[in-house]
Amino acid sequence: MDSSTAPDQQLRAQLLQVLSSIDPWDNQEQAHLDATVQWIASGAPLYRTLKPATPAQHLVSYFVVFNESREELLLVAHRKAGLWLPSGGHVEPAEDPWDTVRRECREELRIDAVSSPLTGDRPLFVTVTPTRGPGPHTDVSLWYVLQADTSQVTSFDEAEFDAITWLSLDQVLATPINTLDPHMHRFTRKLMNLLPRYRSTR
Repeated sequence: MDSSTAPDQQLRAQLLQVLSSIDPWDNQEQAHLDATVQWIASGAPLYRTLKPATPAQHLVSYFVVFNESREELLLVAHRKAGLWLPSGGHVEPAEDPWDTVRRECREELRIDAVSSPLTGDRPLFVTVTPTRGPGPHTDVSLWYVLQADTSQVTSFDEAEFDAITWLSLDQVLATPINTLDPHMHRFTRKLMNLLPRYRSTR
């Protein structure tokens, strides 16, 4: 093995290991998971190197902040996308996606990232999504779940977001999907399905 390719292959192997922990929720997630595995294994570039969209497909870490006691999720009104989304950001070259979560959480929500006991520091969900707004491209997104109380999030990055809101799981599902990330309802249903199993082990 060429020594110059060894770090890249190691990073790809680590990403594939992370993906192996995801239990697909439905056929669509299975298809997205399969496509992501093939993309990583293909040797294609994974990380955004030039804003807004080079390469045209790149890796993103989403983090969905969950208040377990109130069963509420935090969503942000993303200025460029014009949608209510989870917080998140592009994975930097050679960055572990969980480290992206930790970095972006401090930048965007001004709090430290604390993984939810439901999932730990592994993603719950994976999606492959064409984006809206300037510089359209495709985000390959790993969705992590964080825990925080409503009172902990008192400010946010106003350059990125117009507002933030906490919604109950049922409120998320009642919100028109065309105002949300297109996979937000599916993610919420997957999370809701996980909760009874998690509580039965406590």
